Amino acid sequence: MAHVDVLEPLELDAPTMVEGLPGVGLVGKIAADHLVEEFAMTHYANVHCDALPKVAVYQEGDATLHPPVRLYADTERNLLVLQSDVPISPAAAQEFADCIGGWFDDDGVFPIYLSGIGREKSDAPPAMYGVGVGDGLERLEAADITTPDETGLVSGPTGALLNDAVEHGRAAVGLVVESDPRFPDPEAARILIREGIEPLTGLEVGTDSLVDRAEEIRAAKERLAKRMQEAGDESTQARPLGMYQ
Repeated sequence: MAHVDVLEPLELDAPTMVEGLPGVGLVGKIAADHLVEEFAMTHYANVHCDALPKVAVYQEGDATLHPPVRLYADTERNLLVLQSDVPISPAAAQEFADCIGGWFDDDGVFPIYLSGIGREKSDAPPAMYGVGVGDGLERLEAADITTPDETGLVSGPTGALLNDAVEHGRAAVGLVVESDPRFPDPEAARILIREGIEPLTGLEVGTDSLVDRAEEIRAAKERLAKRMQEAGDESTQARPLGMYQ
């Protein structure tokens, strides 16, 4: 049965949640993993949805098995991070959104969704813009986050979660950053944190390690990135709508 299994009750008051599902450039996953590591966040809950891959994961230096999709919490910062170690297929995307959407309502969670839009790398820093639903639009304006300069859509599981927010009138924000369409992109993940997550949450996040360890991060994430690239439309990504016209 689909549910969110809270492992240890923690004091959270309408927390902000950063979503980090794998997608183009793995920007969301890299940013989410970095937040969990940087803030030494607590493993708060496991997400069990019928359509998720039935696998168990483990970490280096730790024999404990965990489900592939988990929530981490930081009570001091009133922050949650949704972390996934596996791609979520299109067939599972809507069921996944239904699985966790009701939990958002029960706990007053404000989600920040992350997505990459494939762009060839250049000397200029990756550009980022924000989209939103309900109060999310006011938060984008207050954080002075740029609006889109093109018409587009977000597909994959993150697109399903954003669609669920629109359908049910839930406040939410989506951040879209230019990212490498072929390889893990720590630079784009850093832009998401510095120009999106920090101003939206009021938190300061050290990101120097994303630059210093860029090659190490790329190497560690390359196999998953290849799987996401092969998945094509299955992957979370933003696209200009003109591609469909």
